This record gives sequence, C-alpha cells and structure tokens, in this order.
Amino acid sequence: MTSAPNISGVHPQSTSTTRAATGLLAYLLAGLYFGAVLVKSEAASWYRIQEMFRFEAFHMFGLIGSAVLTGMVTTMLLRRSGLKSRDGQTIQVTAKDKGWRRYVFGGLTFGVGWGLAGVCPGPIFVLLGAGVWPILIVLAFALLGTYLYGVLKDRLPH
Repeated sequence: MTSAPNISGVHPQSTSTTRAATGLLAYLLAGLYFGAVLVKSEAASWYRIQEMFRFEAFHMFGLIGSAVLTGMVTTMLLRRSGLKSRDGQTIQVTAKDKGWRRYVFGGLTFGVGWGLAGVCPGPIFVLLGAGVWPILIVLAFALLGTYLYGVLKDRLPH
C-alpha cells in the first residue's frame, strides 16, 4: 500500500482512513445543504439571474449582498480568533496584493460568462443534480476556462 504525499491543507499520512472518510462526509453534507439553499433561495433560477441583470428585481442583489457581508464578517472573525484546522494548524487569512487590474479583468470575465450562461459556478452542480442536462455544456466550458486560466496565468495582469 502506497502512502499519499504530505500536502499542505490535506490530511497528513498519519490520519486514519476513518477520520478522512468522516471529513469527506462532512463536506458532502455541507455541499448538499448549500445546494438546497441555492434552490430554495432561487439562486439557481435563470429567471432570477435575468431579472438581476435587467435591474428588474432586488432579490439576487440582496442574496449576493448577504453573501458578501457574511464573508466579510467570517474573514474578520477568522483573523482575530486564532482558530486551528482539523490538523492543528492555525488558520491564516493573508492580505491580498494591492491592485485593480486583476479584479476588473476577472470580474468582467466572470460577469460575461455569468450573463451568457445565466448561471454562476455553484448552481451549475445544483442544476446538474436536478437533471438539467444541457448545463453539461456550461460545465464543460467552465472547466475549459479554468484550464485556460491555468495555462495563461503567468501572462495575465495580477
């Protein structure tokens, strides 16, 4: 039996299979809960996305705003708390580099893809789980875009 390499953020070799399986189960349950929230909040609805881009409804702006606020508060608490990961390492939230170009170009790229597809990355999997099979086309192009970013990353403005 070969052992897995020791990668930062991944369970070390001494971690038992039971503990690793329990961790995966926790992530699976969190993902199922997140998917249910996306469906119930209608964040996976193409019509809600269309309303947002046409400025016809506040629903998605409120949803996104609450997600941003939650992220800000959670990040602030993580920085101050000194919490440790399951592996005993202190969780560190590092400051981002200053600059605007990467945010503008990244935001435009993400926004154009979101507008054309009518879905952002999270709900792709929710819609796939709901049996909306044409979303496989969107998933394929999302993966292609991710691959192209990896190839071109060093040439892009960061």
